Amino acid sequence: MRNFILLCPAVALLGIAFTSIAHAEDAFPAHRVIGNTYYVGSKALACYLIETPEGHIVINTGFEETVPLIRASIESLGFKLSDVKILLASHAHSDHVAGHAAFQELTGAKVFAMRGDDTVMSSGGVGQYLYTDSRWPACKIDRVLKDGDEVTLGGVTLVAHSTPGHTRGCTTWTWQVSDAAKKYDVVVIGSPNVNPGYRLVDNKDYPEIAQDFAKTFEVLKKLPCDVFLGAHGEYYGMLAKFERQKTATANPFIDAEGYRDYVSQKELIFEKRLKEQQPK
Repeated sequence: MRNFILLCPAVALLGIAFTSIAHAEDAFPAHRVIGNTYYVGSKALACYLIETPEGHIVINTGFEETVPLIRASIESLGFKLSDVKILLASHAHSDHVAGHAAFQELTGAKVFAMRGDDTVMSSGGVGQYLYTDSRWPACKIDRVLKDGDEVTLGGVTLVAHSTPGHTRGCTTWTWQVSDAAKKYDVVVIGSPNVNPGYRLVDNKDYPEIAQDFAKTFEVLKKLPCDVFLGAHGEYYGMLAKFERQKTATANPFIDAEGYRDYVSQKELIFEKRLKEQQPK
């Protein structure tokens, strides 16, 4: 396995610690969310590790420069990087997948991506809507997913839900965890956000964007959710919940009401933006 420092010669030359290149101010303690599910991302960019007896699954890698931070987080929990077998993504924007190629190099993990994001990831950013100048190292895609596909490892099964709009292949991941003799439905929302600059009407680059967003909200509203997670910690109030977890008797990440409220709020924002962009 190739050492990451070889992938970043400038870092080796300068002798900068990996937390420095990953912006130490963005570092955040790795922590167990529930059951076999752990947070291994930065303060702003959410990455998750799902533990199984046959190796581990990781969702998202952040920027290329954040990969050493994620590595440190994974190892701080007592896991081996070499045990990561499958690498997934919430959506093909640089702040979630630019690190995939480096992470794949480090671990040898197989990379699975939803159709619509697969070619963007395999080309290093070519073909994404709006962010046409954003580029990152290209990543080999080992399996192209479609809506409803299952990803299984070590008896743990994740389901890929196509929730497009934010990107064409934006993916919401669901699975079940067992904790204290109970089962819980985990949801990692890909992204329901209408970013600044997104055109929902007369969009020549992404003509079906409004229909895709509408489909996404229909999907999200139907998903059973006990544990609410997302591509950014701010989606589910990660910082506050992490602090509460230290003293709370009940797990604060179990938040079905928070999930429903978040989806409802984002749908209202989408509908407002769609109305604003309609011809007068």
